[in-house]
Amino acid sequence: MADYDFEKLSVLIVEDSLFIRSLLINSLRILGVGKVFAVEDGGEAINFLKQVKEDPMKVGTQEVDIVMSNWQMSPVDGMILLRWARRHKESPDRFIPFIMITGFSEPKRVQEARDMGVTEFLAKPFTIQAIGNKLISIIERQRQFVHTRSYFGPDRRRRQADIDFEDRRVLTDKSPGVEIVRG
Repeated sequence: MADYDFEKLSVLIVEDSLFIRSLLINSLRILGVGKVFAVEDGGEAINFLKQVKEDPMKVGTQEVDIVMSNWQMSPVDGMILLRWARRHKESPDRFIPFIMITGFSEPKRVQEARDMGVTEFLAKPFTIQAIGNKLISIIERQRQFVHTRSYFGPDRRRRQADIDFEDRRVLTDKSPGVEIVRG
């Protein structure tokens, strides 16, 4: 990871545990992430993301490049935040990379997060290297987005497709009712 320069990245951490939030902040700083913002739950994250769009000077950043969110929080959990980011008309960036963090990493939960449009999944306990690997994955292997009646999010198949970057439509996927776009 020494070869990667994360200095230009802006990451929003959404975590209700002060201890875990501190671990994430310090891990990202060790990795060299340039801007790290942290809030305590999904509701605060929604407000923060809206403020970035409406008044970036007030929050101190022009954009958020990646959201790292705990799944289980109150009153607004990570899945509600993810659903808002991917589907709500007020979401400032439906394509934002989203890393879901949880101590409950059984396959059913991973699939549920994937089906909601998560980009990456980080299981607790985590290491600095695991966080760095997720960031590298997001940067190096950007996935096109799929839009159907029931899903909007990163292509779950994790394969490359020929994309016309002018109109952001996939050229090779002929699946009926599926449009693949790139953020």
